[in-house]
Amino acid sequence: MGALSLSLSLAFNCSSSSPSLEPNFAPTQASSDISSPNPPTCPICENTVTQDVPLKGSEDNQKATGNYVPAIRHGEWADIGQRKYMEDTHVCIEDIAKKFGCRALDQCSVSFYGVFDGHGGKDAAHFVRDNLPRLIVEDAGFPLELEKVVARSFVEIDAQFAQTCSGQSLLVANAGDCRAVLSRAGTAVEMSKDHRPCCGIERMRVEALGGFIDGEYLNGEIGVTRALGDWHLDGIKSADGGPLIAEPEMKMITLGKDDEFLVIGSDGLWDVFTSQNAVDFARRRLQDHNDARACSRELVEEAIKRGADDNLTALVVCFQAEPPAAAAVQRSRVRRCISAEGLQSLRGLLGGGQD
Repeated sequence: MGALSLSLSLAFNCSSSSPSLEPNFAPTQASSDISSPNPPTCPICENTVTQDVPLKGSEDNQKATGNYVPAIRHGEWADIGQRKYMEDTHVCIEDIAKKFGCRALDQCSVSFYGVFDGHGGKDAAHFVRDNLPRLIVEDAGFPLELEKVVARSFVEIDAQFAQTCSGQSLLVANAGDCRAVLSRAGTAVEMSKDHRPCCGIERMRVEALGGFIDGEYLNGEIGVTRALGDWHLDGIKSADGGPLIAEPEMKMITLGKDDEFLVIGSDGLWDVFTSQNAVDFARRRLQDHNDARACSRELVEEAIKRGADDNLTALVVCFQAEPPAAAAVQRSRVRRCISAEGLQSLRGLLGGGQD
């Protein structure tokens, strides 16, 4: 799914030849002219070599303003360490305004350096790395109110990432008699319904469009009421419409911690499995080996054992890295009691006699 959090540290260096901006730029001010004939463009970077950035006229500017002027250099390196995945990333931009086409700074430049440590994945770290610098530059207070701008940008980028996280959704679109079933803590949740002539809603739609149901078949010819193709069937589908349509029914949910896996199967599978039966079967197999492909194969093999004679396809999509948890046995708590008379009778039967 992707990381939903990260830790980050940022450093800004504000360089300016204009003394009037000094109170607003922390930590330092300096000339923005770079003596290198081909100054680096400073794209968002990964591993790079250290770069020297001598500042032209820095000695003269220091004498004029009485301020210390740094000769900025940077270098960075990253390693995956002993972890299975690399979740760190970083960014180095020597002139953030120039990078994003901001013309507000004629006599100064703002450098941007950041390290982003993802928690449980790299998504958040990469999202902030790719979007936070631009957000800072586009703030109306940049660069004169840099501290306030950065504080606002942190909150805003967090809200923007939250919007991307809300997209952890499941959308199922179905036309025909394939079926998708979600396991939610072991309970089957049907994410689609079969479009067959026996369905009451589909029957009404078909009849309203001039079709009819003959036994289990639409117009006596086809066993579904929605499908792609079948243009060769006269009176069922045409450019002007007809009872057989390709429009899918869709269902969308936000996935939660109890949503374990999805089983998608062709109608041959559902001829011999109920939705709950398929979830129970798949859940036990995943608890054994946690292998989605093996589970799909076992569903098909079990359907054959149960007498399925149609084409069979099963697809299992897992939403969690760990296998489904074993269902807790709910033991009923029944209060057991006996009356005084009953206790006396029981004692008599057991030879206890009277007190």
